[in-house]
Amino acid sequence: MQIVVDLNRCQAYAQCVFLAPEVFELHGEESLMFTPAVPDGQQERVLRAAAACPVQAILVGEPAGPAAR
Repeated sequence: MQIVVDLNRCQAYAQCVFLAPEVFELHGEESLMFTPAVPDGQQERVLRAAAACPVQAILVGEPAGPAAR
């Protein structure tokens, strides 16, 4: 599973940080850091974080493989 966060849309409400702290981290008051490749065992937490984002800034998908090129 891969994620992308639209940092232009993100308003740093930090719901994702609360729900998936191993993937999302807030630096300062407004700078979101995240792990694009979701670690094993964190998929459900990331899906909940994406659903909880008030501005729907988190996009979740599968990594592109060689066939997708």
